[in-house]
Amino acid sequence: MKRILLSILTFIIPFINFAQEEKVLTFSEQIDVTFSKYTSWFVDLIFYEIPFSEEFQIPWVLIVLIGGATYFTVYFKFINFSGFFTAINVVRGKYEDIEKHGAKELYGEEGIAAVAVDGDIPDTIRDESADGEVSHFQALTAALSATVGLGNIAGVAVALSIGGPGATFWMILAGLLGMASKFAECTLGVKYRDVGPDGTVYGGPMYYLKKGLAEKNMAGLGKVLAVLFAIFVIGGSFGGGNMFQANQAAAQFVELTGLTGGNTGLYFGLAMAVLVAVVIIGGIKRIASVTEKIVPFMAGIYVLAALVILAVNYVHIGAAFGLIFEGAFSGLGIAGGLIGVMIQGIRRGAFSNEAGVGSAAIAHSAVRTKYPASEGIVALLEPFVDTVVICTMTALVIIITNFDAGFLEYGTEITEGVELTATAFDTVIPNFSIVLTIAVILFAFSTMISWSYYGMQGWIYLFGKGKISDLVYKLLFLVFVVVGASISLGSVIDFSDAMIFAMVVPNIIGVLLLTPKVRKELIKYNNAIKLKKDAIEDGVDEFEV
Repeated sequence: MKRILLSILTFIIPFINFAQEEKVLTFSEQIDVTFSKYTSWFVDLIFYEIPFSEEFQIPWVLIVLIGGATYFTVYFKFINFSGFFTAINVVRGKYEDIEKHGAKELYGEEGIAAVAVDGDIPDTIRDESADGEVSHFQALTAALSATVGLGNIAGVAVALSIGGPGATFWMILAGLLGMASKFAECTLGVKYRDVGPDGTVYGGPMYYLKKGLAEKNMAGLGKVLAVLFAIFVIGGSFGGGNMFQANQAAAQFVELTGLTGGNTGLYFGLAMAVLVAVVIIGGIKRIASVTEKIVPFMAGIYVLAALVILAVNYVHIGAAFGLIFEGAFSGLGIAGGLIGVMIQGIRRGAFSNEAGVGSAAIAHSAVRTKYPASEGIVALLEPFVDTVVICTMTALVIIITNFDAGFLEYGTEITEGVELTATAFDTVIPNFSIVLTIAVILFAFSTMISWSYYGMQGWIYLFGKGKISDLVYKLLFLVFVVVGASISLGSVIDFSDAMIFAMVVPNIIGVLLLTPKVRKELIKYNNAIKLKKDAIEDGVDEFEV
């Protein structure tokens, strides 16, 4: 254990030790140069493009991601759409009784027989209370807090600055397909979670890769994939779940305040690290209690402002969608044409909603329920809310407010993300950038605390439970808050994408192999819901929630 921790610290030290630079640079510039130097090889590996032809090249990791999402959509008979209203009812608590108590307690032996699949009696049906630490709504908001945020505000701006309006179409498609991926991985997250003696839940891809594949006589493969995922989720918690958030929050703060000091980002990062530290010490319960308040409030303000802008410019909405569809299939003006636009849209959409990445399964595994599929169904709402609704609204606002400027230059270097979105909002709602700055900081904050939990679960899986081990991870996480706030967007976004997308590979392989398990859980839950509906129709009022 000590050797492993020392090795990790040895790897981290170069990022924070800059005394040997020959050129006199600010501390922030030194961080940026060193960070790029040590991470470029990994970025190149993850986004290596397979050359199908001279002009047709696609990053291999996107093929895995979209291919998996398409397969899940077909395999689960378009659960993306058929399960949508069931998901809303679950979040509302309509089926809370059967999830807490199971069919045996509510409906007797007939209840057990009704929800059995191929004679298999669900081991989740017990008379005691359901395991778990948070409600469906809290699990949803905790996971949404890790997705709804700067990926929607800054990530969309990045996609449009490179891929043009057409990237929006591919973002939406990635969101719709991603709903099936979220359903599958979060169902498995609950099914194969571990519950400690004190009720603490340990879940996520690490556990279903190891235990689920062991059930299919592939224990060796499961252990390898689980370890790989744990490593990548730790890296993802430092990258996209931390540094990208801190970077964009700092950028918007500097833009609003007009502070010009070379180390302004550093000081902002230190302040943010202190606030994050206060929350992450409390674990998932405190994280969930914070996110269930922050996420709906800030998302509501952001969506309302976007609706105001769209209402004021309603005459341009049709033309904006015209640009989106035209750009999606023509790819005019961008290197790589259609494929370039497609890649940018899917890449940013996947970064925003994290479907197929496996990260959300960690948060959802903590839910109180007896039926794993109940939380999988809830989880499919995330890509819809995050990408189909909020990302699309952001894209429309940016496109509409840039009509007079002939929109954006295609293929430009990424130097702005959130600043571009803030400018778009300010054109219609003067000084809204002040509100947006607060929203950005709170979104970044909620995302960071949720991702700290994700990374911690990976850390615990690798190094075991213990106060010293936990403290080491949390300190490293806080160091990367400061690093992220201090370096350039280009360096941050490349590494952040690479770590997030690296998680896709072991996760998608495992979920593909375990899809029959997911289908059985879905049938069990659907049968339990049908049993409840039949009981209510027969006048058994005590079963009503």
